[in-house]
Amino acid sequence: MEKLTTKEEEVLDLFWKKGPLYVREIVELYGDPKPHFNTISTIVRSLEEKGYVGHTQRGKSYQYHAIIAEEDMGRRSLASIVGRYFKNSYLRVVSSFMEDGNIPVEDLRRLLDEVENAHKDKTD
Repeated sequence: MEKLTTKEEEVLDLFWKKGPLYVREIVELYGDPKPHFNTISTIVRSLEEKGYVGHTQRGKSYQYHAIIAEEDMGRRSLASIVGRYFKNSYLRVVSSFMEDGNIPVEDLRRLLDEVENAHKDKTD
């Protein structure tokens, strides 16, 4: 899937939080000054062209909805970051967090336990 702009991510996040929306409803969710209807409409159509959003026709209007789950998007984004900045090594990611002091030892122990348990479940 194509990479999203910051504004596209912002609008996609609204679909995840609010569910299906019409463009006018998206505009209303913004504070003042509100973005122009055509601007939001262009962003939504771009999201649809990129495969992140779908629509249902309701009379003469379209109601849009996310067709990718937030968790799936997170996994894809993480995989992209790991590939780009950590040479596809999740070990490098964890090491980086450890070096920076951003991951407590207790979390690492819990992660190891989860990995070991998942491995045991697959071998049983």
